Amino acid sequence: MEETRQVGVTLHQEAADASGYAFRVAFDDSTIPELSTDESPPLGLGGGPDPSRLLVAAVANCLSASLLFALRKFHNAPGPLTTHATATLSRNAAGRWRVTHIHAQLRLAEAAADHRQLERLLAQFEDFCIVTESVRQGVPVSVGVADAQGAHLHGAVAPAG
Repeated sequence: MEETRQVGVTLHQEAADASGYAFRVAFDDSTIPELSTDESPPLGLGGGPDPSRLLVAAVANCLSASLLFALRKFHNAPGPLTTHATATLSRNAAGRWRVTHIHAQLRLAEAAADHRQLERLLAQFEDFCIVTESVRQGVPVSVGVADAQGAHLHGAVAPAG
């Protein structure tokens, strides 16, 4: 039997004039406070995250939550994770900007040796990330995990810069 769910958002444009690229995002069927978004200059005023930043934030957040879930599932007590993610934007053949790659670098608060079943959970945590696995169907996403000392534990090495 197929199982489906839906989540929805409603956007309300802040101003209808020519500089109006700001929106209030309401999260349907929830009590989550509204979020203000805006296009980056020169198109908008940069009064909130633009869609590309929201996309990279969604991927990074989903991966972070998935790694935390996996760590806890194997009876670890992880400290706070730090995740830094970047989206590479490039022009396509038609000259349109597109997100062409996303890299997320997750960093544990502890040394690798402080975690149980680390190799096993690192091998599977990405697979449970709804957003990343969905985005990967159209945009390459690389992921790396390091421990508190910066030792590379999993996936891609963080790009320089």
